[in-house]
Amino acid sequence: MIQRFATVAGLARRLILPVPVLSPGLSSLWVGLVTPVPPSVARPLVESLRHDAVMGEDDLAEALPDHQRIGFDESVRLALRRIDEDRVDTRWSSAAWPSAPSDPLPTDPDWTGGSLYTDRRARYVDGSPESLWRVIEGIGGDRGWYSWPLAWAARGWIDLAVGGVGPRRGRRDPQRLRVGDSLDFWRVEEIVPGELLRLRAEMRLPGPAWLELRVARLEGRTVYCQRALFHPRGLSGHLYWKAVTPFHGIVFGSMASNIAARAEEETARG
Repeated sequence: MIQRFATVAGLARRLILPVPVLSPGLSSLWVGLVTPVPPSVARPLVESLRHDAVMGEDDLAEALPDHQRIGFDESVRLALRRIDEDRVDTRWSSAAWPSAPSDPLPTDPDWTGGSLYTDRRARYVDGSPESLWRVIEGIGGDRGWYSWPLAWAARGWIDLAVGGVGPRRGRRDPQRLRVGDSLDFWRVEEIVPGELLRLRAEMRLPGPAWLELRVARLEGRTVYCQRALFHPRGLSGHLYWKAVTPFHGIVFGSMASNIAARAEEETARG
């Protein structure tokens, strides 16, 4: 079946090596490593391969005699065509991650207690708000994060090593986002078209984290506003923020500058 799928998809023939000692648990971890499917979903799928599930009945054809059926090859072609045309509504990688934080963004004033670390950046943009928003909404996936690629990749692979989602989920649509979409190791928590994109981190962290990207106007000029927030849990959360703070100038600073520059390029190209 794998070889047949590869042929229909136009891929090179796959080399399959049987490994008799690989348990379903280890297999699910391997699936989670090389695909966007999380191990929690991969494990029951792998375990189901122990049992044959070849259907011998054809009752559906009798119940729906006028329904046209298609074979395996054509089904694969149609599925791949929908992916190429960006007409996929849901994906395995969009499934909610069991360990993801679900806490809302903290909005209480400072005098209520607790800690909320914040990294704020802002840049004037010599371009239109529409161009800036297109850059913001197109972030992640193949376009990356307009910052030091090695740093983002390293953070994603570290997250994968400790059982997180890792960097491989990409995005559902290359142009548009909607609430609930997975975006690499983030998830879209709120989106106001033309104004605000708020992402919630789904990587393994000692506390929930968010990243806000906003379009604003100040004195007739377009302004890009960026805010990273982290709500630490316990001593490990405070130590984590202190450890990564020295890198914020490189990662978040260059991200703000590059997004502003890209929006100016978009405006110049019309």
